[in-house]
Amino acid sequence: MRRPLVAGNWKMHGTIASVSELIKGLRLLALPGGVDVAVMPPCLYITQAIAGLAGKNVAVGAQDCAVEPMQGALTGEIAASQLADAGCRYVLVGHSERRQLLGESDGVISRKFAAAQSCGLIPLLCVGETREQYEAGETLAVVMRQIGAVIEALGVGAFAKAVIAYEPVWAIGTGLTATPEQAQQVHGAIRALLAAENAAVAEGVRILYGGSVKAASAAELFGMPDIDGGLIGGASLNADEFGAICRAAGS
Repeated sequence: MRRPLVAGNWKMHGTIASVSELIKGLRLLALPGGVDVAVMPPCLYITQAIAGLAGKNVAVGAQDCAVEPMQGALTGEIAASQLADAGCRYVLVGHSERRQLLGESDGVISRKFAAAQSCGLIPLLCVGETREQYEAGETLAVVMRQIGAVIEALGVGAFAKAVIAYEPVWAIGTGLTATPEQAQQVHGAIRALLAAENAAVAEGVRILYGGSVKAASAAELFGMPDIDGGLIGGASLNADEFGAICRAAGS
């Protein structure tokens, strides 16, 4: 049985002071024992989060990594090896904001996925469609292409040590959320795509839902058979709300 995962993406939010307060709140949470929990702070605050959460069952990850896995001459980037050295466990790759605003291609995202795995990190691959694609009925075609690019580059076996997050772009930060049935349809299609290549990988991979998840909606979403937790945006900046979402994943 797949163990649920709830991961908080703090995006470009935080100061030394506010991160300290959020960590204090996270340390006070009663987290369910059967759920993996992680947070992804901005890179400046990764080591602060790792130190502050020491001894608490909350992993720390990064929001991105460089295409090159090792240190080198790539100004402004952070290598997966450096993230691993700092104590990270996960790294987001392919988040829609990087695809849409920064023009990251499927090829670049596949390289980042590979770089993360080569350094022992667990890549959390984000996939999802824009509102225009959703309204045009292209959801599954877009998501299958995004996942298929990684399969083509690295093989389906790469997903044995990875996580997938389906985040409809039209639901990120908008207050809109796909219904549990809509989300399940996409999650089921993702698992079927992987199963066509390798049934064991498909059965084991965790597929998270992201897109304006709140405590009030979490339990119903997480109750779907192919939704294995959530990638949480704004709600992860509130320790109590994030804790409630984590408990919903364990219920």
